[in-house]
Amino acid sequence: METTGKTAEGGALEQRGLLNRIGLHRPELRAWAMYDWAASSVQTTVMVAVFPIYFITVAAAGIDKTVANQHLATANAISVAIVALLSPVLGAIADYSGRKKQLLAMFLVVGVVSTAGMFFIDAGELRLAEILYVLAMSSVAGSYVFYESLLPHIASESEMDRVSTAGYAIGYTGGGVLLALNLAWIQKPEWFGLPSGSGLTSDEATLPVRLAFLSVAVWWLIFSIPLFRGVREPPRMLERDETPRGGVVRHAFVRLGETFHELRGYRHAFLMLLAFLFYNDGISTIQKMAASYAKELQIADSVIISAILIVQFLGIPFSFLFGMLAGRIGTKRAIFLGLLVYTGISILGYRMTTAAHFYVLAALVGMVQGGTQALSRSLFANMIPRHKSGEFFGFFSVFNKFAGIFGPLLFALVIGRTGSSRYGILSIIAFFALGGLLLTFVNVRIGEQAAREAERRLVTDTGG
Repeated sequence: METTGKTAEGGALEQRGLLNRIGLHRPELRAWAMYDWAASSVQTTVMVAVFPIYFITVAAAGIDKTVANQHLATANAISVAIVALLSPVLGAIADYSGRKKQLLAMFLVVGVVSTAGMFFIDAGELRLAEILYVLAMSSVAGSYVFYESLLPHIASESEMDRVSTAGYAIGYTGGGVLLALNLAWIQKPEWFGLPSGSGLTSDEATLPVRLAFLSVAVWWLIFSIPLFRGVREPPRMLERDETPRGGVVRHAFVRLGETFHELRGYRHAFLMLLAFLFYNDGISTIQKMAASYAKELQIADSVIISAILIVQFLGIPFSFLFGMLAGRIGTKRAIFLGLLVYTGISILGYRMTTAAHFYVLAALVGMVQGGTQALSRSLFANMIPRHKSGEFFGFFSVFNKFAGIFGPLLFALVIGRTGSSRYGILSIIAFFALGGLLLTFVNVRIGEQAAREAERRLVTDTGG
């Protein structure tokens, strides 16, 4: 009995040690990461895998595929522009009013309803598809402003990289699991009692795909519950001389201007944002346009979705590995490694002609995508004061979303000039080069010291 007890205790200690290494050792950290599990389903099924194909073949039926690609690129640009304009103001409101979770819930509801509405998109309903897509994508991106602003409140400096990469890994898992289920009933509808075979009506033929959109809405809603139950709303941490100036919204605009001025004072955090603006533009463009680009090259739908599954499930271990790698070589160097691989991906994408090439590209993206983006998030989080996390992550979202504007617009412009998406893929290398160059000027140690000093001043000024 004593041996059994020691074995059980040893197993428990080993489990806690593993959870500590991957950044999920406390309940609130696991609850926070579950939102990535929930919301990543929107990015995998809607943004990346299923919806772009449905948009090109069904919603844009009768339109040239290249023109349809331009419509999709424009819709992506509009959705991110909306969030880019709103997120700093909403971040300021969240910090001042102490309502990060409430505002996250607001975006969640709009996103769930618009995603569920995709079930009703029929052949040729291009405008409806564009509107619902813009609403869904801007909602999920807006919700991430508040989700990410919770990170500095639940994780210490030493935990930040591991927790952030763990969130991405959990997101890859959740998005991958649902996408695998979606792929199963799209490819084999008869296994699930859905209409199959020849002689189907338009509604019957598209039912499995439309059910995939509905499943995303349900998945997103249900798996968001742990965050709302397990993560506390951070307390308001206001400066001593900060008093309301009119209503909350008006005060938020006043504070927004002050915050932007103050953010420029955190030189290395601001440089990090500029670098992120460029290199994340390349990452998000590849992420958003890969499926439609492959479709243009006549690669089969099953190959496209299977390749995206490869990205998801390779992203799980490699996100964790990037977090561990950052602990060994430094966060900045790990990001540089990711950008180097992405440059190779752009070159290979330009030369892509077969399904095998697409699988190779998917494997490479899966190895670096989550880790590069997660480490960017944690690097920025370490260089900002916690009491302004909502506002500063609002600006982080602005730079993130503006990154999502320029890439798709450049992609659409290059298509218009050359008549081919190949040169659009190749042009993305410029974003990685510019972002990497700016990142070389970021001094992480000085940036972290500036943020901690601001927090100490706040405690001293308020008598804490």
